[in-house]
Amino acid sequence: MEKQLHSSQFIQEQSFPFWIRRFYHDHEHVPLLHGHDFVELVYVVRGEAQHVFEGHYYEIRAGDVFIINPGEVHTYSINPGKDLEIINCLFMPDLIQGNWLLDLGISQSMDYFYVHPFLDKRERFHRCLNLNGQDAARTLFLLETIIHEFDNRLTGFETLIRLQMVELLILLSRSYRHAEGQSGREAIRNNARQLLIQRICGYLERYYDKKLSIPVLCELFNISSRQLNRIFKESLGMTVVDMIHRIRIERAKHLLMETDEKVITIAGRVGYEDPAFFSRLFHRQVGCSPGKYRETS
Repeated sequence: MEKQLHSSQFIQEQSFPFWIRRFYHDHEHVPLLHGHDFVELVYVVRGEAQHVFEGHYYEIRAGDVFIINPGEVHTYSINPGKDLEIINCLFMPDLIQGNWLLDLGISQSMDYFYVHPFLDKRERFHRCLNLNGQDAARTLFLLETIIHEFDNRLTGFETLIRLQMVELLILLSRSYRHAEGQSGREAIRNNARQLLIQRICGYLERYYDKKLSIPVLCELFNISSRQLNRIFKESLGMTVVDMIHRIRIERAKHLLMETDEKVITIAGRVGYEDPAFFSRLFHRQVGCSPGKYRETS
């Protein structure tokens, strides 16, 4: 049965029609099939699932960005044992007005693929853009900065969020045009490489709590250690070890928020035998200790 969500359930100030939050879903915890009267921009931080959109199923994975316009119906389907971490950004179409873009020196004649659906209801967006490397890192950084501004609501936060959203949308438009420009052998080669990276990342997400090593990965995926790190560095902007740490720390953040387990227990659950090393790594990546993160989340 379809459920209807309304902007008033999330947006409290009509002068600033905006709302953002990070969500975790698994097989047993997915939203009901629903439509809404606001625009929803979704960024997949981690995991994999199927996006059930207007009766069709689309595979989604880390780095995917997609938009659901007002009136469109969707939910997610997640296989047992899998989970999905997303950032949901909800807003009304008039958050970013055409004349405001012009005041910023942005011409409406430019093909901002992601901006247009928000400004013109006649234009619809159905496809999904997958980001990787620096594009993915910058998009996630921008969204997390917006979350920080929205949660703290310091003076001028509305203006800063509008500016950051414009920056985000322009970056997404660039990424889309770049992706559309790839063709022929380059596209085939990139698709094969991307598929290999997805397979490896999927393996790392499934076995993040186990002892993982480069030689084992190389044997599993029939690739040399030099080539493995090169394609990760070129495509994701990080090494395989960096990716392992990132997956583990993200899982640890989830456990810190959702459980009362001790930090030493969580360190073991995400694959670190040395709690002190885990705490140092957590502080380096997140900017605070595990205990402080739990207190402020």
